[in-house]
Amino acid sequence: MKPAFTTDENRVQIYQEDVLVFLQALPDESVDVIVTDPAYSGMNQKLQLGSGKIIGVYKEKGRETARWFEEFHDTLENYQAFLTECKRVLRKDRHLYLMFDSFSLLSLAPIVREIFEVKNILCWDKVNIGMGHYFRRRHEFILFASKGKRKLNSKSIPDIWPVKRVSRAAYPTQKPTEVFRLMLHASAAPGFVVCDPFVGSGSSAIAALQEDCQFIGCDIADKSIELTGQRIRTFLETGKDPLQPKSLLADEYLANIVLKNASKL
Repeated sequence: MKPAFTTDENRVQIYQEDVLVFLQALPDESVDVIVTDPAYSGMNQKLQLGSGKIIGVYKEKGRETARWFEEFHDTLENYQAFLTECKRVLRKDRHLYLMFDSFSLLSLAPIVREIFEVKNILCWDKVNIGMGHYFRRRHEFILFASKGKRKLNSKSIPDIWPVKRVSRAAYPTQKPTEVFRLMLHASAAPGFVVCDPFVGSGSSAIAALQEDCQFIGCDIADKSIELTGQRIRTFLETGKDPLQPKSLLADEYLANIVLKNASKL
C-alpha cells in the first residue's frame, strides 16, 4: 500500500483506499490517537434501531456510492470490523474519538461500547443553529473512548466545545480544526502518531501538525485526497490554513487557556 500523498520524512501520509483495507494494512499498535468523523455522520436521516439499515447512502458527484457504504450497508458486522481494526492498530493506553450526529449515536454507540471503554460523550456546540423541521440543530456528539488506562493530559477541559461551524466549506463534511485540536490537546503528546481513517477535508491532519504530531490517514474520495494534499502543502509552506484562515473557537476559556496559541476571538 503506497500513500497518495506524503510529506518530507513521512510526517504526514495520506492513503486513497477503502477504510478496512487501509486499517488492515497497518501494523498492530502503530498509532497513538484515532480521531475521525466517519462518513455516516450528518450525511443521512434513515438510521434505524435494531434490524434494518444502519448506514445511509452518501453520494459523491462522479461516484455512485463509496465502497464504505457498499460494505457497511445493512450490516452491523462490518461496523464492528471497523472498530475491531481501530482497537488493533491503537497502542495500549491510548484514546479514540468518534464523531456522531444524533441519529448515528443512537444506533452505533452501543457497538462502540462492546469493543472500547467509553469514558465520555462530548458535545460540539456549533454556536449558530442549522436547518430543521423540528428543533433546530446546533450540535454534534463526540464519543471519547480508551484502550487501557491512559489519563487525559488536562482535567480542565469541559465536555461542551463551542466552536463555530465552517462557513462556505470547501468539502461537505469539513470540520473546524479546533475540534480536533481539543481532542489532541487532551490525548496526544509531541511526536504521537494521529490516525484518521476518514480524512475528508484534512482538518484532522492540520490539527495534528499544529499539535506537533505525525499523521496517517485515509479517504476513498478523489476530491478529499486532492484537497487535503493541497491544504497540507500550503500550511507547511506558509504556516496558514487556506481552508480555515482564522480560529473558530467561540469560547474565551478554551481559546486562551486550553489552546494558548489559538487566535484571539
